[in-house]
Amino acid sequence: MTELVTGTGEPKAADPAAAPQGAEPGVARVSQWSDIRHRFFANKLAVVGLAIIVLLVLTAIFAPLLAPFDPLKQNLNATLRSPGGEHFLGTDALGRDQFSRLVYGSRIAMIVGLASMFVAMIIGIVFGAMAGYFGRWVDTVIMRAADIFFAFPLLIGAIVIILLMGRGVLPVVLSLGIFSWATYARLLRSQILSVREMDFVHAAKALGASRSRIIRKHILPNSLTTVLVYGTSNVGIAIVAEASLSYLGVGVDPEVAEWGNMISAGRGFMGVKDYMWTYPSLAIVITALGFILLGNGLRDALDPKLR
Repeated sequence: MTELVTGTGEPKAADPAAAPQGAEPGVARVSQWSDIRHRFFANKLAVVGLAIIVLLVLTAIFAPLLAPFDPLKQNLNATLRSPGGEHFLGTDALGRDQFSRLVYGSRIAMIVGLASMFVAMIIGIVFGAMAGYFGRWVDTVIMRAADIFFAFPLLIGAIVIILLMGRGVLPVVLSLGIFSWATYARLLRSQILSVREMDFVHAAKALGASRSRIIRKHILPNSLTTVLVYGTSNVGIAIVAEASLSYLGVGVDPEVAEWGNMISAGRGFMGVKDYMWTYPSLAIVITALGFILLGNGLRDALDPKLR
């Protein structure tokens, strides 16, 4: 029992009536979000992942302040300089500063990674919700369409769309989003199949709620956790895919400061000027790892079975 001290210094028992309704006297109440936050920050790897992503976001936002040189400016008098001096990460075959291009490359990585995830998630949520709630022939048609997209390798499908639309950031975002929605839809569908049979959904139906309201207000909020966790981890995969497309020559324009372009420019100097491809490769690996660690941390914090 919690004790209070009176003005005379004598301990006095706390009034049980003063305790919050629904709580035991003397027991502090912990909200669900406080518990999730505590569990997330107790996971050291999740915190490392969050720190990596925050650093990447800040780098992308403040790239003009962090980059000492124009990433597109060529200096033919300073080509292929090894790391050191004013170009502490070296220069490429056109004399462009590698560090400046690495910093500006974070912008393309964040834009493509987050935007493609958003496109895929929106499409997947719409079709997954329809398949899971309506079932029957709607479920069959949507899942067979998802199987078709599963049959296409991500890069091959993305290359086809880029060849039709042309190179650039927008075609890359749309191609990666379109060929990634099927996984989101299948994850959401499996969650909805279990949630739609719960008592609160049947109660909403009995009260006359419309189908769209039941999906928006009752089913989706209780089914999106798995989709959000997968989406967070999948951002890293999208960044790797975008760099791969640029490396293959079908992503963003070659002169754009982008990590895949930097690796492609350095492949002809492997064994001679390895810094040209090593640093952008490390940037891709660390960024993808950061999103994976963040996604795993969110999964562990949000999973009610682990509480």
